[in-house]
Amino acid sequence: MTTNTLSVIDFVTREALRIAHEELQFLGTLDRQYDDTFAKTGAKQGSELRIRNPNQFTRRQGSRIMDVQEQTESTQTLTVATQDGVDLRFNSAEMALAQDELSKRYIEPAVKAMVAGIESDVLQGMTKQIASLVGTAGVVPGASGDISMFGQARARLNQFLAPKDNRSIQIDSDTMASVVNGAKALFHDGAQVKEAFRNGYYSRAAGFDWYENEKTLALMNGSDISGTINDSGIASNDTALTVASLAFNAGQVFTLGTTADSGVYAVHPETKAAYPFLRQFVASATDTTTFTPYEKYIYGGAKANVSALPVTTKAVTGFGSASTAYRNALAYHKEFATFVTADLPIMDDAAKCVRRVQDGLSLRVWQASDIRNDEMLLRIDILYGWKVLRPDWACRINCT
Repeated sequence: MTTNTLSVIDFVTREALRIAHEELQFLGTLDRQYDDTFAKTGAKQGSELRIRNPNQFTRRQGSRIMDVQEQTESTQTLTVATQDGVDLRFNSAEMALAQDELSKRYIEPAVKAMVAGIESDVLQGMTKQIASLVGTAGVVPGASGDISMFGQARARLNQFLAPKDNRSIQIDSDTMASVVNGAKALFHDGAQVKEAFRNGYYSRAAGFDWYENEKTLALMNGSDISGTINDSGIASNDTALTVASLAFNAGQVFTLGTTADSGVYAVHPETKAAYPFLRQFVASATDTTTFTPYEKYIYGGAKANVSALPVTTKAVTGFGSASTAYRNALAYHKEFATFVTADLPIMDDAAKCVRRVQDGLSLRVWQASDIRNDEMLLRIDILYGWKVLRPDWACRINCT
């Protein structure tokens, strides 16, 4: 391989990493990890990583006989299952361009398209797994000067013990414009007022760093969002619940029971005292008779997350109106989820192949020549996986 060829491949790889890093509007705020397990041999789609869950305990009161608890550690499996990339071709004339021109005309738009697709898939996929949802259906935040829903999102994270640093909000531009207009009469520090006036957005408010992102989730509700529990054999740790008169889509949020009759309330993660609001659950699959939440309802013990088990014949109530789409902003602590990349293999016969890592991102650039058409073919690949580890450390905010 000539020095010039090495220079071109190395330049493309470094530029791709630099641009990808700059474009990570959502993923850049998450706990990003790089798995060096595959640094020598390379990973394949389907490679699995195990992530240890935090231990949970119950308190003993008084000087009575010790009640030693089992310390059985549990893990979650993260599958590095998605390989994405972007493909380019250059002719001899294009290869002769200056490096900055080559980057501006070809590498930058290609990598931006790749990153935008990945961020859209991950942001929307993660949001669909978050059960906490605040706001009012049909009310745009800030439209009437009311931005209390962002304070409610902050409260949800506090109530489920999310650390108070490294918190962010991903919000679409229309909602940001409404918030800026609705909050203009409220108190803000001088720097924030200047930024809102000059640029049309807030960068920090309500304890969050704010990011405008047009890839936030817009989810269509099913055709029937109010029904009843139709299950007489409900037990703690069940993975599914039989329901009647429902037609819901994956990602929809529901409550079980009501505040007036045997409602299933959320509990403090440590004291297990019931909160004054119903626990929310999110459907992991589209169905009409079986409600399968991402999180199991657990009653009693150190891992309890509900004040009571669901009761048959009680209400199942979804957010909003049937057959209506709602856009959700996402407020979260950076460790609510993780995004992991792993090294793709350098093929034995690939002389022109480079792999580099920066800030938890591993990219591979592979070049080959097409002598028939006087072209250089080039592919940029990334192998990644993601996992929502602590769903209670995130909260959706209804924006429509």
